[in-house]
Amino acid sequence: MSEPKTPNWIELVYEMVRKIPKGRVCTYGTIADHIGVKATSRMVGWAMNASHRAKPRVPAHRVVNRNGLLTGKHHFETPTLMQELLEAEGVQVMDDKIVDFKKHLWQPG
Repeated sequence: MSEPKTPNWIELVYEMVRKIPKGRVCTYGTIADHIGVKATSRMVGWAMNASHRAKPRVPAHRVVNRNGLLTGKHHFETPTLMQELLEAEGVQVMDDKIVDFKKHLWQPG
């Protein structure tokens, strides 16, 4: 019998991002801090850039920088898709920044 596979840090990032509720956002740094490995916010960004290949789907549009900016928008199929996905969930975006950022910010339990 083989031992269960230990998830790597990218899988931990994806698991965390899948927990972000619709209509909420989380930051790269919060995710890095919460997964409990020596991941940095930049490493979380790299994971998000590759997340379109992950199954089940990873809602990468819900991950923003510490100021609420859509810094990862250029990694979506179109430059406006990240904003469109957030707005479809009720999150208003103006000038590539979440409006009322603190209201929409999700902190893991």
